[in-house]
Amino acid sequence: MKKIAILPGDGIGPEIIDEAVKVLKAMKLPLEMSSAPVGGAAYEASGHPLPEATLKLAQESDAILFGAVGDWKYDTLDRPLRPEQAILGLRKALGLFANFRPAICYEQLTHASSLKPELVAGLDILIIRELTGDIYFGQPRGRRTATDGHFPGAEEAYDTMRYSKPEIERIAHVAFQAAQKRNKRVTSVDKANVLETFQFWKDVVTEVGLQYPDVALDHMYVDNAAMQLVKEPKRFDVVVTGNMFGDILSDEASMLTGSIGMLPSASLNSQNQGLYEPSHGSAPDIAGKGIANPLATILSAAMMLRFSLGQESAAAQIEAAVQKVLAQGLRTADIHSAGTTKVSTVEMGDAVVAAL
Repeated sequence: MKKIAILPGDGIGPEIIDEAVKVLKAMKLPLEMSSAPVGGAAYEASGHPLPEATLKLAQESDAILFGAVGDWKYDTLDRPLRPEQAILGLRKALGLFANFRPAICYEQLTHASSLKPELVAGLDILIIRELTGDIYFGQPRGRRTATDGHFPGAEEAYDTMRYSKPEIERIAHVAFQAAQKRNKRVTSVDKANVLETFQFWKDVVTEVGLQYPDVALDHMYVDNAAMQLVKEPKRFDVVVTGNMFGDILSDEASMLTGSIGMLPSASLNSQNQGLYEPSHGSAPDIAGKGIANPLATILSAAMMLRFSLGQESAAAQIEAAVQKVLAQGLRTADIHSAGTTKVSTVEMGDAVVAAL
């Protein structure tokens, strides 16, 4: 019996999680699913976005299915109490260092992309983002009075970008091993022409690449990568990069596919324990309206079955069911277009179950 922690979160989180759980239950697999509050919902209940009980449940589970956290009403809280700190806390506590963000343009959604259909037809990129280092976690950080620079004596804020060799090595190995199962190409994205941290990144990734002679490696500055993603996206296979660059580029890549509501993600540690969540946010503006797209969360559940639970066949069945539903012309509001049938969040989940 595999244990799954279900953390719905805020905004549309509970709605989309309900549909993913519905699909998992339809698979009739030996899964024990337990729920707990996280994010703003947890703050309301216990005064902290990641309560001890929620963290304990996550640590004791084989995988975590996560909805989304955040709401504008919490923006005035002290930073350690904001909903987003829950996801950062889970990444740190569980050692979730490798983030997988696939950007796949389904045949039925080619015309939903903001790019020309010929640029995105058949698109299949895997962005692998290092998740526990870089400027998001680097110390020291804070505010102080400047003693040098352009304005000595002025108040300033600072963050520290840093990476150790083992951190870069382990994410590079993940990228090369993923590429071996795909088209055997890795693009490492850096800013080595300006940042010492990313010259080091480039050197270490090159060194690791020598262990994978069957995989072609190229390097690209992050500004050029951002441009190439919209100019010639199908040139990429596996993209590996640091935490901040990966955060930005994976959101950009998501829009090539037509809607961020279609994109799952996985964050794994060295034991393949993982946190699985849709790439989009909590969207409090549409919460409770029944119009959110649950497919990214359902596809995240499929990734969970594949990577953490060893259920490749079940994962493939869910992915095939999603494609079947799209082929039937069913669309939530974010991907709806002329000639297709608009459905609600619940109706989309029901359609995937029916397709299974």
